[in-house]
Parts: sequence; C-alpha cells; structure tokens
Amino acid sequence: MSSIHWAAAKGFGAKAATYSKGRPGYPAALDAWLHEELGLSAGQTVLDLGAGTGKFVPWLLATGAQVLAVEPVAQMLAHLAESFLNVIPIVGSAERIPLVAGAVDAVICAQAFHWFATGEAMAEIKRVLKPGGVLGLVWNLRDETTAWVSALSRIMAPYEGDTPRYHQQRWRSVFPAEGFGPLRERRFRYEHIGAPEHVVFDRVMSVSFIAALPAPEQERVAAQLRALIATSPDLAGKDSVTFPYETVAFSCRKIA
Repeated sequence: MSSIHWAAAKGFGAKAATYSKGRPGYPAALDAWLHEELGLSAGQTVLDLGAGTGKFVPWLLATGAQVLAVEPVAQMLAHLAESFLNVIPIVGSAERIPLVAGAVDAVICAQAFHWFATGEAMAEIKRVLKPGGVLGLVWNLRDETTAWVSALSRIMAPYEGDTPRYHQQRWRSVFPAEGFGPLRERRFRYEHIGAPEHVVFDRVMSVSFIAALPAPEQERVAAQLRALIATSPDLAGKDSVTFPYETVAFSCRKIA
C-alpha cells in the first residue's frame, strides 16, 4: 500500500460500498469504442487496471473477452470479486502488475490513470501487453455548465489538497510514451439518472479525499450537499435526477 496515495488508500477503503452505489456507469457508445478502437472480442484477454469495485467490468465482459482485474485497495477488490464471479481478481498495482510479460491484449484504466501516471507504470503496462496491444483510458467528467454541478465542485474543491485529479492534466506528462503510438481521443455525452441520494450525495461522499476526511469534516460536506439538493430547482423534491457527464476515452497502441 506504500505506493498508493493516502487519499485513495484511506478514502476508497472506507467507502467501497458508497463508491459502488454513487459512481456513474458509462455511455452505450463505449461498446463500439471497445470493439473498434481497442479491438476487444471473444478469445482475447483484457486487464482492468485500478479496477476499483468493478464499475467498468460490465462493459468489458460484454465484449466477450476474458477480464482480469488488478486493484491495490483490498476492500474494493473484495467488492469486485463478490459482484463478478467470472472476473479474475488480482491484488497488485500499476507499478507492480503480477502478470507475465505479454499476458494481455489490452489494458483499460477507467477513472484511474491519474493516480499512477508515471514512467514506471507505463513500463509495466508495456511489459504485460502483447505486441500490438492497446492501452485505453476512460474518465467521466462532470458537466459544470450545469449550475448545481458547478456548485458541487465548489463544495469539494477546498478539500482536494495534493490528490491527483484528471482536470490537473498531470497525467498527460507521460505521453508520448516510449514504445507506444500517439494518443487518440473520443468524447461522448452521458447522463447518470437515479435517486439524488445516490447520484449526487453518494457520488460526492465517495470521492477519495472526501471519504478520507475526519468524521466532523465529512458531516460538514454532507450538510452542504443536503442543502444543495433541498434548494436547487433541478434537485429539490425529485425522486429521480439527471447528473450530466462528458465521457472522454483515449487509446494508444504498443508499437515496440
């Protein structure tokens, strides 16, 4: 666990169940991306790296490929193993993937790559990929053009600290990566629809650096969220709400 950022180790370990309930799924358009851009199909093997509780696993299973899941946080991996009996769960990290060289056709990092975007991790990803194998990166980004979504970001921002985040764009520093071709990018619209206590409240409370806060600080955040849900015209009194996202998907192929 020493190589894992403290917010991930503490926050994700404590809130694995909340993470599973509150995090959004992914747009149906990713099905075609997985088949056409990453070439996944029956008879292939894909590694879900930083798999968490398995939020992306259903999309990988739908390709027909065999799915391996590597995750360093024990509580999250246990949740994944209980939920997906046909996935092989493996304790490991991006810097130390416990697979032989050339073991997989593709590596997918969904909502995860910003945690381990280092040269060491890229070298390990390259090692476990077959020649011509592909790396895929996926993130769901909150659509902050919606007023209440922007308000959520303002509630969370004071607690972010040094936690790695997609929007910081530091993950891009490892590209172009040795032995890989250029990054290819696709963007898709997505809406997470459900009860506000899951789509909004659990979503925020499962954020690593929020989940890692001391209990009094967590309650302060929770109170702000409840107030926002109660006062926002798009949320107040609603049994079901829509959380807008943009899903970004990147791929690059191993060339050496």
